[in-house]
Amino acid sequence: MGLGGCIILIAVGAILAFATDWHMQGVNIHLVGVILMIVGLIGVTTFSGIYRRRRVVVPPPTTVVEENRHHRGDGYTDGYGV
Repeated sequence: MGLGGCIILIAVGAILAFATDWHMQGVNIHLVGVILMIVGLIGVTTFSGIYRRRRVVVPPPTTVVEENRHHRGDGYTDGYGV
């Protein structure tokens, strides 16, 4: 679940907790809304903690070292033209 999903959970939870007057037998809609908001907040804090730890590490620039190849007397380099 990403950050958007967590924000949606918080929004749905707030709607259920504060903007509804439904009454269902055996289900407390307001408590369900509060639980959804808490789960959304936990998700946001977890996501932000993980996102903060991700760092883009740029490797140090490498220097190009040219190898000295031994040339044979017939004009071919080692490994080619054999």
